Amino acid sequence: MGLMDQSFGPRQLVLALDHAVSFAREDFLGGPSNASALGLIERWPDWPNRIMALVGPEGSGKSHLAAIWAEVSGARVLSAKLLPETDLPSAFVTGALVVEDLDPADLDERALFHLINMAKEQHAYVLLTARTPVASFPVAIRDLASRLRALPSVSLSPPDDDLLRSLIVKLASDRQLNVDEPLVNYLANRIERSFTGARAAVVRLDEEAMRQHRPVTRALAAELFR
Repeated sequence: MGLMDQSFGPRQLVLALDHAVSFAREDFLGGPSNASALGLIERWPDWPNRIMALVGPEGSGKSHLAAIWAEVSGARVLSAKLLPETDLPSAFVTGALVVEDLDPADLDERALFHLINMAKEQHAYVLLTARTPVASFPVAIRDLASRLRALPSVSLSPPDDDLLRSLIVKLASDRQLNVDEPLVNYLANRIERSFTGARAAVVRLDEEAMRQHRPVTRALAAELFR
């Protein structure tokens, strides 16, 4: 085995591991785009309403915040797609529930209506996440529409420049990559402005560097993200 092959041996072992996304509080990067949402999570149980909605585009950090809240509140986490087949009394056993990814396109209105009513009856806490404001969901059940309009919501927006750069640095560090300022700035100006976009870019850089036996540099990024 050559010297170059030896130098990449440990990295190959690291790359083979599952780089699972951490939803721990210490791994959440705060900034202006998510300050209100993070504040809501950290104020619990001092909420303006026991049922709240987190609204923001894909990759804005909704799932991470929901996971942080689930950890401190003991909430169970449920995909909105599974609402019709969920035993709600069991779902509310801890008195707190996260319902992820509400989407008006495939929403089971009766299941959601039943969930909101049960949450109110049991004085349970519920955190809903959605990409679009739940108040504007075009639902046919009138009482559900009025309940959704009455729900307080907190919005997240895509990360600003500073947060996106910090996110790139952190994701690179998680994969044991050293990145310099020119590389970080180059990526920040060319990738999708989201948590998922930053993660995908760092993974692509890492994997391509391994494939070509090259360091992760701005030159490599320029080849991949022209």
